[in-house]
Amino acid sequence: MKVTVEVDCTPEEARRFLGLPDVSRANDVYVDTVAKAMQGASSLDQLQSFAKQIAPMGELGLKLFQNFMEQGAMGAMGGAGSKKAKD
Repeated sequence: MKVTVEVDCTPEEARRFLGLPDVSRANDVYVDTVAKAMQGASSLDQLQSFAKQIAPMGELGLKLFQNFMEQGAMGAMGGAGSKKAKD
């Protein structure tokens, strides 16, 4: 049996329904800060320096985050595909 449920709601309604916190003010501050910093950069070197400050671990940090998200998704699916041998 296959059941499909379609929910038509705004992101705000979904956030409230799921009980997630409202981070719109923090997001606005973050976006404003990044926009101001990028406007002040007059060269590619300054932009690269700013990017390193945002993500100090660079590509490694992004890879670690990706692995974290994949592990969370596998856990949410009941651990499918993540069988480890136990000693």
